[in-house]
Amino acid sequence: MIVKMFVRAASLLTTLGVAPGAHAFTLTSPDFQPGGALADAQAYNGMGCTGQNVSPALRWSGAPAGTKSFALLLHDPDAPTGGSGWWHWIAYDIPASTTELPRDAGKADGSAMPKGSKSVANDYGTPGYGGPCPPEGDKPHRYVFTLYALNVDKLELPNGAHAPVVGFVVNGKTLGKASVTGMYARPSK
Repeated sequence: MIVKMFVRAASLLTTLGVAPGAHAFTLTSPDFQPGGALADAQAYNGMGCTGQNVSPALRWSGAPAGTKSFALLLHDPDAPTGGSGWWHWIAYDIPASTTELPRDAGKADGSAMPKGSKSVANDYGTPGYGGPCPPEGDKPHRYVFTLYALNVDKLELPNGAHAPVVGFVVNGKTLGKASVTGMYARPSK
């Protein structure tokens, strides 16, 4: 019975692209615990928010075999936008040799990202990281950082591509993905 369960588990892992004995593809942050609060410094500076717009450090391991690059998408599904949420960071062409991004890697000019990485405008209309800024009085919002392991070195995206276009192209090139979620509510005045 136990042998049959092990064989089924190994078969499922292989189907999901995880070789038996391999480590799962994981994304973590030393700056917040999964499901924990993001720091006020990580919040947006504008639209009534007074953060410093500092992206948290991120680390990952266990990328699937054949990974040639990564894409990082940060989304707030709780934003009151009528269902589309809010895109806070869209970075791609992150080299496959990368296993972490330091704190504040999401600078608008891209200077703190690994060489060759690119970014498109977030829903604030600027490139790079745009921190949390939920409406005043809202319950804490979820901020889902998702790292995609891709089967291409570079994404061929049109100039001025927006988050939905990047998401469409990324999903068609994905070998695996890993997510970590932080929470944030605007401080009361």
